[in-house]
Amino acid sequence: MVPFGGWEMPLEYSGTIDEHLACRSGAVMFDVSHLGTVRLTGPDAFDVLQSALTNDLNKIGPGRAQYTHLLDDADGSVLDDIIVWWHPGDDHVFDVMPNASNTSRVTDAIGGTDVTASRAVIAVQGPDARQRVTSVFPEAAAVGRFKVAGCTWNATPVVVAGTGYTGEPGIEIAVPADAASSLWQALAGADIQPAGLGARDTLRLEAGLPLHGQELGPGITPLQAGLSWVVAFDKPSFRGRRALLDERDRGIHRRLRGITTAGRRPPRTGYAVFAGDAEVGSVSSGNFSPVLEHGIALALLDTAVAVGDSVEIDVRGSRMPGVVVKPPFV
Repeated sequence: MVPFGGWEMPLEYSGTIDEHLACRSGAVMFDVSHLGTVRLTGPDAFDVLQSALTNDLNKIGPGRAQYTHLLDDADGSVLDDIIVWWHPGDDHVFDVMPNASNTSRVTDAIGGTDVTASRAVIAVQGPDARQRVTSVFPEAAAVGRFKVAGCTWNATPVVVAGTGYTGEPGIEIAVPADAASSLWQALAGADIQPAGLGARDTLRLEAGLPLHGQELGPGITPLQAGLSWVVAFDKPSFRGRRALLDERDRGIHRRLRGITTAGRRPPRTGYAVFAGDAEVGSVSSGNFSPVLEHGIALALLDTAVAVGDSVEIDVRGSRMPGVVVKPPFV
């Protein structure tokens, strides 16, 4: 168990590599109750979110989920990356899911009610996730990718979304806190293995997914992170729009790329990246890939560095050769 974002969280159960490979080959479940839930309701909820967040809710509707960003209005950097769950059958109920330590930042921007403490969230992920969930909770297993549904577990209302953070198919279940243990035990009985923060991080890295505080955060905009598809520039306004338009017009000076390295020694966050004698950026996240069995990294690099280029990562004074690639790695 480790402290994380103000919560005590499981780092591993049977071991990070074992849990990682179980997710890639079967199914695992994560306790992700540290994610925030801010509920917005009422006739103004849609307009509040449209004017605050980068993506366009008009692209979806009730019963759907959407990935989006909350930006710093001054420089367009990412204050948080967020999933919005639009409740089915109601135009005016949204659950906004911020990262662990950013819930108050999100409520300051959009209002709403912080209901985080009233529920747990269990993420079931892997190629066999839906099949195994079907045996104990078929209604939840039927929720499609980026769909949102109200379901019932043992007479308890829950909300299920076809979202995740591993690169594998699966669902996330928001369940009232007092029913979470019984649901967890039922899922364990369906041969769904518990997994911790360690595997969650290596899985999302293999999938090339950003982590706030590393690939996103102060000074890092969606354009630099290669996430321009999250930004609906045709909306008349949202926080940070002017700053992003200015950056788009002048061109970004760095871009998030992938790097693969040979051998089991992993590159780590903060290591400098060189092209010849020139420092061209730094690693934002790096680790050993359990699937590929060599090092992988995400790095913010000068835009002159292209996919296929050879680079070197400075590891305490020695150089680790690498090749620039386009994520995902797996």
